[in-house]
Amino acid sequence: MDAGETRVAVLEGKGAARQGGDRAKKGRTNRRDGGGAAEQPRRSGSDGQFRVAELYVERRGSRSIVGNIYKGVVDNVLPGMEAAFVDIGLERNGFLHVDEIVLGDGQKVPRRGHGRGRRIDELIKPKQEVLVQVVKDPLKTKGARLSMQISIAGRYLVYMPSGAGVGASRRLPDAERDRQRKLLQKLHKGDGGVIVRTAAQGARKADFERDLDYLHKLHEVMQRRTQEVKAPAMVFQEADLSIRVLRDVLTKEFDGAVIDDTKQHHRVTSFFQRTAPELVEFVELYSEPRPLLEREGADEAFDQVLSRRVDLPSGGYLMIDYAEALTVIDVNTGSFTGRGRGRLEDTITKVNVEAAEEVVRQLRLRDIGGIIVIDFIDMAKSKNREQVLKTLRKALDADKTKSYVMEVSPLGLVEMTRQNVTDGVREILTRTCPTCAGEGVVPSEETMAIEVIRRLRELAAAEPEPEAFLIRVNPHVAAELVAEDSGLAELEAETEKHFHFEGGEALAIDTYEVVDRGSRSEIEERALPFRVGEEVLVTIEEPHMYDADDAIARVDSYIVSVDGGGRHIGERRLVRIETVARSAATASLIDANGEKLESPPSGRRRGRRGGRRRSRARSGGGSGEDE
Repeated sequence: MDAGETRVAVLEGKGAARQGGDRAKKGRTNRRDGGGAAEQPRRSGSDGQFRVAELYVERRGSRSIVGNIYKGVVDNVLPGMEAAFVDIGLERNGFLHVDEIVLGDGQKVPRRGHGRGRRIDELIKPKQEVLVQVVKDPLKTKGARLSMQISIAGRYLVYMPSGAGVGASRRLPDAERDRQRKLLQKLHKGDGGVIVRTAAQGARKADFERDLDYLHKLHEVMQRRTQEVKAPAMVFQEADLSIRVLRDVLTKEFDGAVIDDTKQHHRVTSFFQRTAPELVEFVELYSEPRPLLEREGADEAFDQVLSRRVDLPSGGYLMIDYAEALTVIDVNTGSFTGRGRGRLEDTITKVNVEAAEEVVRQLRLRDIGGIIVIDFIDMAKSKNREQVLKTLRKALDADKTKSYVMEVSPLGLVEMTRQNVTDGVREILTRTCPTCAGEGVVPSEETMAIEVIRRLRELAAAEPEPEAFLIRVNPHVAAELVAEDSGLAELEAETEKHFHFEGGEALAIDTYEVVDRGSRSEIEERALPFRVGEEVLVTIEEPHMYDADDAIARVDSYIVSVDGGGRHIGERRLVRIETVARSAATASLIDANGEKLESPPSGRRRGRRGGRRRSRARSGGGSGEDE
């Protein structure tokens, strides 16, 4: 817990968790050796160690609204889309499809087709008040997805006030599902329907009785709020992140929860006291100085989900690319070349099997939803393709989010879908790049220099009066503009105008702004950073390209060539400006009294004059008259 953010990491390990009545506290105490700072993070799973499997983030003011129940007002009904937009008091209206409408008697509307369905404009009208629940967060430009089929979740059961009968999760084994349904049918006698959750495996009669009582009380509160508030308004708020994860994600293999905040620890234990008292003792308050998620290796996982590349143990790697409604995952062999005298097919299969497991882990860590295409390395044998597909599907068994996997396509691709309910960790932690606007590329310096030349030609034609202009551009673009072959000298000769440039490294590469205009002397006075004879303190950064005795200093990307500076690389020295050009100047070293220091012996400085002239040309030194 932080002041404005809650982070949760779910750690899993093969064979590490205890089940049912064997939930022993030794599983937690053995992890601690009495010296919190020296404790090693739990790592990956084949040896019973724990590994980060899922990550969740919730921030103050922007928490998920999935599960919230609202008293809304129908804004408009669109028969052509078989949907309505409902004002629930948020920035964007929610989307209610005809299949999610519940009639006044609590019955769902029959699905359209074969003459059974009814038009949506026959079911609800604009300005009508409806009770709806959010089933999908607003994502990008889309509003929340709504349903009139209200459900309230507990630890073991889900209560549906407008439903009927008793159901059970399909993830439960057949025998356990039958046992749970028979047990619940004896207990549930009131209105509404009840569904047994996957987490209820092994639950007893007392667990169901306690959960039913808890859910009925929540429903009474919701009904009272519905009558009291004026639409649009929220009438029921879903639990916060910590409670949701413990309630929805963790099943019978619950080994323990470690929480580093006193208030949140109290909230979690209070929830378990009402719904599953036997789990209270497995909730631990963490108070050691070392940050909890750092100790468990979860901080590293949060950093990893922002990376495009994911390395595999063998040396191969994944590349994950996101599109608007599609995620593409490419598998590569990387540095892995096989073992011994193994064949290419075996090498490829090993990488693909590793990749199949890691792909599912990344889907869970990043909470990637929508359409997903996995480009495995091509395999010649069908049995190897089946092995990879089997590995992928087996790994998905641990994923609580609904998914559907297709067979390998003729192009060797595996296509799948995964339910997209909320923003993933990556979307919460990042924002679109303000420079490239999410494209991933920006114009090159050369491209922008050519574009600026075009704009300068238009500027000279549109404003014939000023002699000179000061233009703000990125320094790398300015270097391209003042190069000999940029066309700037020809443009100045043709238009009889003079152009100077300013700008710092922080400017976007596509920056172009006319800062000032006027006479040549006025613009030069403002544009050139130094005057001849001025004394300045500079950091000497690197040797001169053509003479090792000289050196280069930079002041806001403006190059200063320092005579005799080669012996002072990395030092801050006082220099006197000798000449000033458009993008570069020359200077000599001086002492604290302003006396010029002697240069190295002339024998070591052969060719320096020509070298400096070439340097000014490379850095975009001014026209002939500037020199």
